Parts: sequence; structure tokens; C-alpha cells
Amino acid sequence: MIDPDDDIGAEQGEGAESQDFQAELEAERIAEALVFASAQPVSEAFIADRIAKHFNVHTIMLRLKEQYAPRGVNLVQVDDAWAFRTAADLSFVIRRDENETKKLSRAALEVLAIIAYHQPVTRAEIEDIRGVQTSRGTLDVLMEAGWVRFRGRRRTPGRPVTLGTTRDFLDHFGLEELRDLPGIEELKGAGLLSGRIPANFNIPSPSMNDELTEDEDPITQMDLEELGLLAPGGASED
Repeated sequence: MIDPDDDIGAEQGEGAESQDFQAELEAERIAEALVFASAQPVSEAFIADRIAKHFNVHTIMLRLKEQYAPRGVNLVQVDDAWAFRTAADLSFVIRRDENETKKLSRAALEVLAIIAYHQPVTRAEIEDIRGVQTSRGTLDVLMEAGWVRFRGRRRTPGRPVTLGTTRDFLDHFGLEELRDLPGIEELKGAGLLSGRIPANFNIPSPSMNDELTEDEDPITQMDLEELGLLAPGGASED
């Protein structure tokens, strides 16, 4: 004999599951809309502030990423943020802007590579690795592109400024995180390293932590003024 209470309980359970499904679908739609509407990668923290607290944002984004994987536009992860980008195999059909940024000089590429793999790194350490002086103009170009930033001050005599890459650097070069930087074999395969390299040659593993290290101090307003990033008094220079 069928207990009518069992039927009522089953219907209530199905109703609750339906409500949960609708709530999760709405959270997905909100996350999708936030990323679509932004010209810059959107952080998971930003998304989390705008959906129900009990939802796991990373799980939602991974599910959306899978849904967009076969489409002409992909959802890609950039560090702890997300952005929509043209599928890599369709980049050839996208018309390039006539005002495309000019190519970086060899010196700028070398400096950018050193910063990416050795960060946090000082200007003196960059020059030691390259064997030549690095002009302020080279660093300015990389900073204007938004790929390099001042991290902090090294706790050594002279308190030199340390440099690191930015989220825009990851985004531009299609990297989810710094560990995705190519290794020796990948660089050799791309023709960026010759077949005959020193036996003791190695590529350092870049720091994955964006926080200041034990030998770095945060940059203060006085430091920014000294570096020319702020006018005296704290007003930003245009």
C-alpha cells in the first residue's frame, strides 16, 4: 500500500532540487554577464560578491569554461580572474586594428623575459643577467604596455625597487598563471634557444606568489613620488 506522505515528501524534494537548479543557473548567468560586460579579466572575488554566498565561483567558472570550449569564443582563466577571448584557432580571421602596438625591441623582450622568470628582480639583477645596462626607456615601454609593475623595495643597501609581471601580461600572452611559461624544451622547439646550449644552463621556476617576499618592503607614497609615479603631495601625474 502506497503511503501518501511518501508522495508528498518526494514532491517537496523534487521542488527543492528544482529551486536549487534554478538558483545555480541564475548564478551562472550572472557570472557570464559580468565577464562578458568587462573589457578586463574579472576576478573570482568580484563575481562572488554578486552571487549567492553558498555557490562555489571557481566550480561555476570551470563549468562555463567547458561549455564555451568548442565555440568561437572561449572563457579563459587569467591568474584568479576570467575573460572571454577569441578561440585560438580562429585568430587569423579577426581583423587587426590598424593602430596595432608596434613590436617590442629585442632589448625589451629580453628584459621582459628576465622579469617574468626571475621575479621579484631588481634593475641591477637584470643588468647582471644581460651583461649590459638597461635603459629607463626600456622599462617605461614595458610598464606603459601594462605588463610590468613595481612590486616593492628590496631590504638591501640602497633599497632597490623590485619588478614583477602583471595580470595583463598573463592575459596578453594567453597564460593562466606563471607556471605556464615555456620551459627549455618548449623554447628550443619554438626556435628561441639554439640546439647547443651550456650543460649547466637552466630556466628558473618563476615565483607563483604575488605577495611580497620576506626581503621586500611595500612601496610607500614617498617611494611613488621618488619613482615619478606621483606628483609631490600625492596627486597622480597625468
